[in-house]
Amino acid sequence: MTRFTFDLNATDGKARTGVIHTPRGDIRTPAFMPVGTAATVKAMMPESVAATGADILLGNTYHLMLRPTAERIDRLGGLHKFMNWDKPILTDSGGFQVMSLAGLRKLTEKGVTFKSHIDGSKHELTPERSMEIQRLLGSDIVMCFDECPALPADKARIAESMRLSMRWAARSKDAFGDRPGHALFGIMQGGLEPDLREESAEALKKIGFDGYAVGGLAVGEGQEAMFDCLDFAPDYLPTDRPRYLMGVGKPDDIVGAVKRGIDMMDCVLPSRSGRTGQVFTRHGVVNIKNARHADDPRPLDEACTCPACSNYSRAYLHHVFRSNEMISGMLLTWHNLQYFQDIMQGMRDAIAAGAFATWEADFHAGRAQGDIDPL
Repeated sequence: MTRFTFDLNATDGKARTGVIHTPRGDIRTPAFMPVGTAATVKAMMPESVAATGADILLGNTYHLMLRPTAERIDRLGGLHKFMNWDKPILTDSGGFQVMSLAGLRKLTEKGVTFKSHIDGSKHELTPERSMEIQRLLGSDIVMCFDECPALPADKARIAESMRLSMRWAARSKDAFGDRPGHALFGIMQGGLEPDLREESAEALKKIGFDGYAVGGLAVGEGQEAMFDCLDFAPDYLPTDRPRYLMGVGKPDDIVGAVKRGIDMMDCVLPSRSGRTGQVFTRHGVVNIKNARHADDPRPLDEACTCPACSNYSRAYLHHVFRSNEMISGMLLTWHNLQYFQDIMQGMRDAIAAGAFATWEADFHAGRAQGDIDPL
């Protein structure tokens, strides 16, 4: 069986491009992972997601453990068969969603007990249970269980949380065991503090993982603070393993993260924005519900090859959105996902050619000169 490996093919400054090899296929990096929270990327067929250039999807442990349950998915042949996606799948650990439940959860050294947001039923999620769920799902890339405190928070709280996450990381590694062809990623925590980030990275490297995530960002700190952290945090991680920034983000967030050494990202933004009429283009953001588009015969983005841009005008897309037609969310989501994947391909090509700085300047210049709708 093909083992999980990572080839780093080129660097340009801190920006990197390479390939993650898995038994279910290669993942070109830098990679953007569309989010299929409940075993579906909303408003998209799996083959449509693949057509945008996506090599991997993200599934959500918390949501799938509650409905339809990991045990049911296992009985039905695993998550890949269940959702008709034969390429790699990364599943998060469920930690972020559980931590977001606030008053509905109780945190201990063992793990977290919480009440379901669906029916109020009580559940327990520990490092061991998270590994079991992700094994039942058949995830290709498994995330260790961690705690992710919201920012801002005082340093003592962040340090306590980070050290708990490191203890949970060791338990996750033990529970994961030896699974050839599957990978386990550790998650660095430490807020915006360089010394805590370094301490976390050293703990993770001592345990040993197939890849490493930068967690605890995009949780309220703002882009400037996030970039300040990314200026140093990825440097603490091994260069021969993939680096994954969790839950990011907007197009300029993604470009800035790759510039600082990140290889993988995920976010619900392309699909969520598509359903609410917000469209990302090379010239900036378009809010398709605005009346200014009602008589506009142009495509959303003249350089885009997605069905929304190839076959329909802004006027039509405005009409179906305002009419609450299902095709609106389908077309706008497809476009957004295509645009995000086009960004990734553009960066991969630029890094390989040693021209990332030029590509980045063109990317920002194109968005700056466009007509951007108010949100």
